[in-house]
Amino acid sequence: MRPPLLNPLFAPATGLAGVGPKIGRLIDSLLGRNEHPARVVDVLLHLPYSTLDWRDRPKLRDGQDGAMATVEVTVVEHRPPPPGRAKQPWRVLVEDETGDCQLVYFLANHDWIERMLPVGARRWVSGKLELWDGSWQMVHPDRVMTEADLARMPAVEPVYGLTKGLFPRVMAKAAAAAVDKLPMLPEWLDAALQRERRWPGFDEAMRALHLPTSPDAVDITGPNVSRLAYDELLAGQLALALVRADMRRLAGRASLGDGRIRTKIIAALPYQLTGAQVAANAEISADLASPERMLRLLQGDVGSGKTIVALIAMAQVVEAGRQAALMAPTEILARQHYERLAPLAEATGLKLALMTGRDKASERARTLAALADGSVDIAIGTHALFQEGVAFRDLALAIVDEQHRFGVHQRLALGAKGESVDILVMTATPIPRTLVLTFFGDMDVSSLREKPPGRLPVDTRVIALDRLDDVVSGLERALKTGARVYWVCPLVNESLELDEIAAATERFEQLQQRFGARVGLVHGQMKGRDKDAAMVDFQSGATQILVATTVVEVGVDVPEASVMVIEHAERFGLAQLHQLRGRVGRGMAKSSCLLLYKAPAGELARARLGIMRETEDGFRIAEEDLKLRGEGEVLGSRQSGQPGFRIARLEVHGPLLQVARDDAKLILATDQQLQKPRGEALRVLLYLFERDEAVRLLRAG
Repeated sequence: MRPPLLNPLFAPATGLAGVGPKIGRLIDSLLGRNEHPARVVDVLLHLPYSTLDWRDRPKLRDGQDGAMATVEVTVVEHRPPPPGRAKQPWRVLVEDETGDCQLVYFLANHDWIERMLPVGARRWVSGKLELWDGSWQMVHPDRVMTEADLARMPAVEPVYGLTKGLFPRVMAKAAAAAVDKLPMLPEWLDAALQRERRWPGFDEAMRALHLPTSPDAVDITGPNVSRLAYDELLAGQLALALVRADMRRLAGRASLGDGRIRTKIIAALPYQLTGAQVAANAEISADLASPERMLRLLQGDVGSGKTIVALIAMAQVVEAGRQAALMAPTEILARQHYERLAPLAEATGLKLALMTGRDKASERARTLAALADGSVDIAIGTHALFQEGVAFRDLALAIVDEQHRFGVHQRLALGAKGESVDILVMTATPIPRTLVLTFFGDMDVSSLREKPPGRLPVDTRVIALDRLDDVVSGLERALKTGARVYWVCPLVNESLELDEIAAATERFEQLQQRFGARVGLVHGQMKGRDKDAAMVDFQSGATQILVATTVVEVGVDVPEASVMVIEHAERFGLAQLHQLRGRVGRGMAKSSCLLLYKAPAGELARARLGIMRETEDGFRIAEEDLKLRGEGEVLGSRQSGQPGFRIARLEVHGPLLQVARDDAKLILATDQQLQKPRGEALRVLLYLFERDEAVRLLRAG
């Protein structure tokens, strides 16, 4: 159960001073989730990203152009817009003993202006001072105050991310009220680390951020944010360490195998395994042979040969008389895995079965019976594999492809299909080291950084969209040589926000007018059977150009495809561009990737496209992607069960992650049940950052 001292923080935000039903709804839309409305803790963890510094109070002659200032002035005269020119601004001339300034209001409430700024009154005005035609002006001052108002105004004001209708001062007031609700929390940081880093206490950091006395207080690299970022990272690493300890506590079963099937598979391959594949297989083999349960991530760049590593691992458990399952996120990928592995399986005596959500009832019944009696060695399928009616005779190894497409619960559901099932998860998205620690910190990691021999480099070119006709003419020449072409568009239908983007359906129709029946179309809104049929036509060569959305991004394998055209490449993330480029360069033909962008490209887009031109190393691209976009986007849309951060920014706080990981390991080595004084404090931390699942794994409750 959550410690009672945290209850005030998990109360609804509507209980905060100044937050009524209307403001509560706005805060909900900003910070609430599907499971619950916004709570005090959500407001507390919504940190300001900047400040407004009102401490500078110059005379007008000493003002700085473009600087925020608070100036004491006398109101001299009002200059309303001319009759019938309501769109002209209302101007108010003010002065001090050193000069004058115009306060400029567009479409404002004139009664309010005259009431707040009566002629002859002394007022303090805050806002941005700007020179206009050699004179000072302040457009829409942030504040107009009497002497008494000034005394109540914070010298430094926090600036928050907001939603429409929620005003800055209202959010600041709610945050200050949330700080007042903070109970006295125990200190969970290691004392030596806290001294070394000169970090404040949790409550001290929160007060400094929400009630800043200087702009430095909210610096993302400063002690206040760093302290809270570390707390969040430590909660995540401790939760992962507890999950891992729980996995280790549940004894596994050794699957030794005698090597007879693996030797046949390797002999049947038309190429030699790379050094990285050999090393990964050795690590997985040792895990499978160990009495402890395996939980390992196999990450490899596009085309690095993960599927063969997976097959060799599955063969080991079959040699030991047990079964394996390989789960893919889509039917296309499941079918492709099956078709790619079937010839090798046949040559080595392995019995494979394919199971998807579209199987006929009779096929499904046969497959279920074969899994239950053990006559099938390896099942390949979609999420259909972990549905209730599926029972294995003796499942030893579950392999999950493209792990980030599945929630953690789905991974565990497949693992529950047998006794002490070993789990291997694979991803073709190279992941930066900090993200591996964050998202997969409960796993051991094997990486495939080499490409199989013979893979040709892909010639990558960046071309402005206004040269589209040249690109299409080039395709005509390529098609005459028998080339096959992917043409990727970012979305299916025109939308108001992205109406510049050529929709896939529209591009398909345009290309069809030029190339006729040689053009196919595939996108995520098509029925599964239609999607499969379009892919089969392209694989067989019945169509030579496949217009697609990013449904072709991961795993689809057509070795004959040698040209990839990505339209509006500036709209895609780096990892996505890299995945798409990886669909070509898989056969013997020289391949090219054309990145079409709408000129002029922004700075971020130019940086992305430049990196794509420079390198094909997916691991380097992943690191650059993290720098450019931050962790929230690098793995695509956030999934349930994945730790999106509220405070920590891995591109800034990444170095703290290893410190948190080491700290978590040390904690569990000396206090596995978190029962010592620091352990008790760490339980509070886990609940505060909602890592409750991890606390439940503690045998002591």
